[in-house]
Amino acid sequence: MSDSGRFTIGVFQDVEWAKKGLEALLNDGFVPESLTIMAKDTPAAAALIESTLGAPAEHIELKSLGPVLARGPLVSALQGSDNGLHTSGIGGTITRAGFQAHDGYIYETLTGRGGILVGVRHEPRAADALAKLHAYGGGNAAIGAWSGRV
Repeated sequence: MSDSGRFTIGVFQDVEWAKKGLEALLNDGFVPESLTIMAKDTPAAAALIESTLGAPAEHIELKSLGPVLARGPLVSALQGSDNGLHTSGIGGTITRAGFQAHDGYIYETLTGRGGILVGVRHEPRAADALAKLHAYGGGNAAIGAWSGRV
């Protein structure tokens, strides 16, 4: 299976909604390694990340949001070689995942309000991931621009 890196992202209103959406993605065949979860640093978010992704979250201090918990391939994509996620936040680095900067500021605002950002990295099934995110309450769900080569 080829996965050239397209991300699909949505933000759930809280841990309970995110848990339902993540379970739906996993039940539909998306593997934990394709998923990213990012949230404000709370015990409930830490438990969600560890139970869903099988490992503890990374603690990240973002200039724009303060302490967040995160795990998954989107975190690496947003960090880049300059560690930009720490200094520029989601809004300043989301273009690395194929989204417009304004999308990043929306995701950042929703996450800052207690939302749970869920990203799915799976090029061949991006539309399926988008449908699941929408169906289970993932707000502002969108697919990043195709990042492959022609």
